[in-house]
Amino acid sequence: MRRHYEVIFLIFCIFLSYFTVQSIEILSKSKLERCEKASDSDNDLNCTRKIVLNMAVPSGSSGGEASIVAEIAEVEENATDLMETVRVPPVITINKTAAYALYELTYIRDVAYKPEEYYVKTRKCDRDAGANVVKICERLQDENGHIIEHSQPLCCPCGPQRRVPSSCGNFFDKLMKGKANTAHCVRFPGDWFHVFGIGQRSMGFSVRIEVKTGSKVSEVTVGPENRTVTSKDNFLRVNLIGDFVGYSNIPSFEDFYLVIPRQGEPGQPQDLGRNFSMWMLLERVRFTLDGVECNKIGVSYEAFSGQPNFCASPFWSCLHNQLWNFHDADQNRIRRKQLPLYGVEGRFERINQHPNAGTHSFSIGITEVLNTNLLIELTADDIEYVYQRSPGKLLSFTIPTFEALTQFGVATVSAENIGEVEASYSLTFDCSRGVSLMEEQFFILKPNEITIRSFKIYPTTDKAARYVCAAILKDSGFNEIDRAECQFFTTATILDNGSQIAPFLPPKTSVNGFFESIENIWNRIWEGLVDFITGKTCSACAAMAFASERTF
Repeated sequence: MRRHYEVIFLIFCIFLSYFTVQSIEILSKSKLERCEKASDSDNDLNCTRKIVLNMAVPSGSSGGEASIVAEIAEVEENATDLMETVRVPPVITINKTAAYALYELTYIRDVAYKPEEYYVKTRKCDRDAGANVVKICERLQDENGHIIEHSQPLCCPCGPQRRVPSSCGNFFDKLMKGKANTAHCVRFPGDWFHVFGIGQRSMGFSVRIEVKTGSKVSEVTVGPENRTVTSKDNFLRVNLIGDFVGYSNIPSFEDFYLVIPRQGEPGQPQDLGRNFSMWMLLERVRFTLDGVECNKIGVSYEAFSGQPNFCASPFWSCLHNQLWNFHDADQNRIRRKQLPLYGVEGRFERINQHPNAGTHSFSIGITEVLNTNLLIELTADDIEYVYQRSPGKLLSFTIPTFEALTQFGVATVSAENIGEVEASYSLTFDCSRGVSLMEEQFFILKPNEITIRSFKIYPTTDKAARYVCAAILKDSGFNEIDRAECQFFTTATILDNGSQIAPFLPPKTSVNGFFESIENIWNRIWEGLVDFITGKTCSACAAMAFASERTF
């Protein structure tokens, strides 16, 4: 017959001063026994005895690095109810790196930082003219000697209403030298930038756990990409269960392109790609990937030369909203002590500080405090391991009627730990259509402890409606253990115009001042005098008299 040794262990935590953390939270400490059975084994269970610690390890301030030290000092043996001091207390050291969000990048193309329009005054403008005539606007050739389409100069005649207003000279100048005109072209001097599409994001951080017992040291490192690790001596096993955080501040950039200065050009520093002051995030609609649209990043020779009414259009038309415009706008905001709108520097923290970061990778630091749930197991011959799960029950679930949109509803749920051990729980909702999603809540309950949790409910319509929500209670293994439904109603939203209740109507009569009254009296006297002189008044009187004679 198997003899069981059940214990409760106590943890004393000592915090180091490298990085400040708020606290370490023990999620469960209970009578533990763990038995495993392989599919090809006999009926006997393979039971191992371990110390198990389920803890929430927070990150440092603003998601930074953190370091914690905990010591297992005493255990209570269930058979004797006596507290036994551990002769060589295991010391657990936890070092957690800062968390970051890493984004997938897909290279799109390169674009010029500042396309520029040039013009040359000449009297012999022609699309095939040489450099001695049109100078910088001479038609271009590629490295193989092939003509670059649409790179030829565009000729505009002289005149005051042209793209570049100019004088046509006198008759003799036209006769002797030819008619004056201007040759226009677009060129792409200066810096170029890589354009990357931004895909899905992944979380990144690592937690290093070291356990020292006397002179023996065991260590492992876990992270989102490697959640369960066992030390080489099989003394330490760590499982990263998850993170207790909603990540509300981690942005998604799927509708943006990331632009980075091109690296490795002759005469440019090799670390130009890490010049984060020039990195920008811009909406995809600001780019023309085929180059045929004007006033977008990536504009080409074809778009410039094909714009309608070229000579009557303003100088630099088709070349607005380029990278340099957005960078200059950010610099103006920075000079006014405002945050940039497009640059990544100043908007995000710890840019590309993740392990193995390259010039073509993009990550930003997470500024939320990230609580990581770790399950740490230590081999102990005299301690048996049981999974720290406890049953629970929903006691009540109420949602009072409320007005849609202008208010939010409050769902009140009470839950109880009906088991015999302290354990963690989570509470989530499954509502009918028309109710916004509610964030899952996590909490810990002692045996027979009752908690009351509140959730805000936001409907998506302003109409009166009936809804049904189900509250779902889950145990520490995220398995559903109880469910309760609640039906609630919303009343229609009452529209309120505030101070704009009715449109303003001017009064039919106005209150005049002293000078306005004098002016009105004078106007009436003058109008009467004019009517008398012109005979209008007398004619009216005669007509009235004639009508009176016929009446009587």
